[in-house]
This record gives sequence, C-alpha cells and structure tokens, in this order.
Amino acid sequence: MKILVVGAGATGGYFGALLARSGQDVTFLVRPRRAAALRERCLRVVGKGEEWSVEPRLVTADALTAPYDLVLLSVKSTALEQAIEDVAPAVGPDTAIVPLLNGLAHVDALNARFGATPVLGGVAKVVTTLDDAGDIVRLAPLAHLTIGEQDGTPSARVEKIRSVLTEAGIDVLVPADVMTAMWHKWVFITTFGAVTSLMRGTVGEVNAIAGGAELGPAVLAEAAAVSAAAGHPVPEAERTATLGIVTANGSPMVPSLYRDLVAGRPTEVEHLFGDLVARARALSVPTPLLDLATLHLRVHQARAGGAPVSG
Repeated sequence: MKILVVGAGATGGYFGALLARSGQDVTFLVRPRRAAALRERCLRVVGKGEEWSVEPRLVTADALTAPYDLVLLSVKSTALEQAIEDVAPAVGPDTAIVPLLNGLAHVDALNARFGATPVLGGVAKVVTTLDDAGDIVRLAPLAHLTIGEQDGTPSARVEKIRSVLTEAGIDVLVPADVMTAMWHKWVFITTFGAVTSLMRGTVGEVNAIAGGAELGPAVLAEAAAVSAAAGHPVPEAERTATLGIVTANGSPMVPSLYRDLVAGRPTEVEHLFGDLVARARALSVPTPLLDLATLHLRVHQARAGGAPVSG
C-alpha cells in the first residue's frame, strides 16, 4: 500500500514513523523547512522508554504527481485549507483519506473538496509533542487510532487499512459508528481544553484551588449535551473517564491547545470551539462556559495574529 502522511508533526509524524519503521511504503508531505530539518536529523521518537529514528521519504507539495492508496491527514486545523489543496494531486479514484484532526469541520471541508466517498472518519489518541529540535516526544503510553466509513458500513478497504496499521504495531479500533467516536473525542478535547485554557493552568493547578474541581464536570456537562442533541450521547463510562482526567489531583496534564496558548501561538479555537458552540446554538443547547472559553481564545487569537472573529 502506497501511503502519504500529510504532516510530520507530533501526531502524524509518530504514526508515520511507526509505519516507516515497519517497512511500509510511506512518504511524508511536508513544508520545505520541515523537510530540511528531517533530512538533517531524520524523524526521531523519544520518551517513555523509546529512542529511535527513521530516515523518512519526503515530498513537498510542488512535487506531488500521482495518487496514493492511503492519505493520513494530520495537520493543525489552521493549516487545513492549504493542506487540502496541496494534497489534491495525491487523491485518485481509489484513494482513502483518513483525517486525524479533532472536531468535525475538517470532514465537511474534505467532503466538499473530494466528495464523501474517499473520506473516512478517524480519531487519533496519542500524547506527543515536538521538542525544540523537532523530535517527537512521547508524554504518555496512550497511542491508538480509530477509523471507519462515515456511514458506519463495514468495508474491505477499512479492513485492509487496519491490517497495514496493525502490522506496523499501531493499535487500531474499527467501531460501529466512527462519527460517534469523533464526537466523543471532541467532547473530551473541548472539556480538557476549556478547563486548562480558561484557568491558565494544569489540571492539577485548577483542581487545587477552591471551586476548581467543579469546573471540569460543568464544562463536560455542556459539551456532552451538545453531542447528545446531535445524536451521539456520551456513555457513562466515557464521561467517567473524562472526569477522571480533568479532575485529577496533582496532574501536570495539559492539551496541545493550552501549550499553544501559553506560548503565544495561534490556536485551533474556531475548529474546536467555534464550530462546537455554533452547533450548540443550532441545536438550542446552552453552553455558557464553552462560550466563555471560545471568547477567551478568540481574544488570544487576535493578539497572536490570527483573524479575529466577529459575532
């Protein structure tokens, strides 16, 4: 299977590196600056007892000339529009696209550009970041992918993709409804992001102050209500797991959105929060805390050089 990984960051780079290490035919679509760094240092994975590297096959957008069998799309939502245009020459009639972004707006954008047929649903659960040298640092053991057809039907291509990913040592789930899995990840990431971003602190710092432990459950209730109104109720076991993460005493955990926020970089506010609260309005679900988090992040976005959003 001929595989194109769009982006060699903390998520796509990690799963792509596993595929490359296993001998799969993998190419990374990257910007020229990232390509130069990877040619110099290779693609390195460190942390949690791991220290290994692969020499990645690289391509830039101007050099894409033929379709691939599988495209793993893993970019920040702020780069999505350009990534879709860049990857277009790699998408043929038999190409499967697995997006690994959080939220759902990217699925709408991909469907609009390529049609729904090539686009699968996808969820990545991995705790990684890039260090100053551009190496991928694992921060926790969690690392698996969830994939499936948008309409939930079983398919031979999904099974083939699962087999290839599994052979590379990647844990892969194929649920009955991948869109529900995407909604539930969205609920988690916005809850986690709102708690840490609104309070400008780690989970442990938030929960160490008077009243802090009440914030996570309140935000989760709002996000879960939107998901339920959209037809994707969050099971009690998943709600409990999310609460365990966002109310953990002493936890140093923060999401990548928080790291971007405190570093003064633009965030994925519109993709993660703006889209969710817009859907909440359409579904008549009140979300005052998520609205506040969205406003907070939009002010930061304007300061960081992102386009401000007006009501």
